[in-house]
Amino acid sequence: MADPQTPVLVRHEDAETFATNLLIAAGVPPAPAAITASALVEADLRGVESHGINRLPSYLARMRHGVLDPAASPTLVHLTPAVAQINAHNTLGFPAAALAIDTAVSLASTSGIGLVSVTASNHFGMAAWLVRRAATAGFLSLVFTTASPALAPWGGRVPLLGIAPLACGAPGSPHPFILDMAPSVAARGRIHRALRRGEAIPVGWALDKEGRETEDPAAALDGGVMMPVGGPKGVGLAVMMEVLAGVMTGAGFAGGVVGPGDVSRPAGVGHLVVAMRADLFVSAEEFRERMGVLWGEVVGAERREGVDRIWFPGEREQVCEERRREGGIPYVRGEVEVLNEEARRLGVEGLREMVEGV
Repeated sequence: MADPQTPVLVRHEDAETFATNLLIAAGVPPAPAAITASALVEADLRGVESHGINRLPSYLARMRHGVLDPAASPTLVHLTPAVAQINAHNTLGFPAAALAIDTAVSLASTSGIGLVSVTASNHFGMAAWLVRRAATAGFLSLVFTTASPALAPWGGRVPLLGIAPLACGAPGSPHPFILDMAPSVAARGRIHRALRRGEAIPVGWALDKEGRETEDPAAALDGGVMMPVGGPKGVGLAVMMEVLAGVMTGAGFAGGVVGPGDVSRPAGVGHLVVAMRADLFVSAEEFRERMGVLWGEVVGAERREGVDRIWFPGEREQVCEERRREGGIPYVRGEVEVLNEEARRLGVEGLREMVEGV
């Protein structure tokens, strides 16, 4: 029997085709299936495996239990010339979020800034794909979302707040600025990945349900809490996300959101996205030039002893993506088997692996 931790390489095109076919077989229309698959594979390419195609089994389980509607279409209502609202109707978060960021960019192109909320949504994966989408179109953006409880108020030990990502992006030169960070020391998806791979987690990432530090991912996920980055500052960021993406949008907040692994009821996730034109205060050309100066100052800063390179936010992931587009995305045998089991269930061809030397 193959070791479940044996490394497996998959071409990104094959991973995207597999994910798309799996979603279509589960009842997702082709266009939203393609959007979802592309965003998941983009996460794997950029080294954010916690938000890649290994998320598919949890989405599919929620569809099977009837708490996520694979075929629903988000609806859009314009509230002002610069503001719109989307009801995702409990479908996948990816097509709803894509509609939100594209609408925000369209509104910003005429009004200078665009603000779009999303309610009745679900998990939309790695937030970086959204701000990157806006940056590619030449716009700055902010992305907020709610998430299921994983963080306690500062000093507490019971999960109440989400650790949803705070993301910001801007077109740049030579690389765009892409910031995608959780208010916790580590994303909860990395705890799930450690559990899948039989790995311990570093001390300082999470507490168990008794409020004690743990290296056991199972204990962290069984009623435990994630640790905030920067102590109470991280908790403050988490509360900010609850306000902007939950309270303000009309979506779930303060424990009212269900996570991707919960099949008990609809998720109630909310998103809020903002897009801004880069030429509001300086010309587009000057903006890009100034971003180039900022990039040069950051990466060219005097380094501490033992530091080989200073990275601009988003640059490390871009280098990883370039390498994996050429050499394949690394998974482990156990992860591939779980995905292939979903494929067998739905009558879809399994995940095609790279053959050494080919």
